[in-house]
Amino acid sequence: MVIQYFVEVNSFADFARYVCARQHPLRVYQFSYKNKNIFSTRKILSSTILHFFVVSEKDGRYISYDPLGGKESYSIVNEITKTGTYAPIVELDSLPFPIKLTKRVKDKFKPIKVHELGDLARLTYDPEWPDDYEFTLLAFPYKKKWLVGYITKIDLDDTFFCFNYVTLDDEPTGPFLKYSGHKGGKAEFTNKFQHGFPYLPVVKLKSTHPIFGIK
Repeated sequence: MVIQYFVEVNSFADFARYVCARQHPLRVYQFSYKNKNIFSTRKILSSTILHFFVVSEKDGRYISYDPLGGKESYSIVNEITKTGTYAPIVELDSLPFPIKLTKRVKDKFKPIKVHELGDLARLTYDPEWPDDYEFTLLAFPYKKKWLVGYITKIDLDDTFFCFNYVTLDDEPTGPFLKYSGHKGGKAEFTNKFQHGFPYLPVVKLKSTHPIFGIK
């Protein structure tokens, strides 16, 4: 049996950032569930399919996204007409696996707390797979704090997925994390780009999900 978990992102902007703000845009699936129009994208774990999704009434063939120097623009469109990134939308009339909502999570991430945001940013570089670059950070509220984290995996006889995270007192204030550690500065949230610095997209989730393994 295929186990599936659905994690709702905070807004359509967060979903567009998740599927588009990367070297290769992700495939997006559109389907109807309980009379709601759902857009989702899949992440395959050890024995689980993890879906990040958003509810939207719009319809189209692509999600269009352009950060415009940090000032994001995003929409659902039917054709590619301008500069930007486009994630293809595949509309499904039927689902490959039934949706069964459950609170019991078997395939949890292994939580690892790291010291600060700079450490989290440096963790996104993987020397073993330098061309397979995944650098999206996930953020969600937890109790009276906010957690910002990054998913990694360890391949042994079995594959283990880890959620490496930093605990913050306040909600992230920008859609990107600017890293300036190579110049002696601290990582900071921003909505503006400056030449010479790497920027990591930050995707907010609506709530904590037990799959992240946080206790």
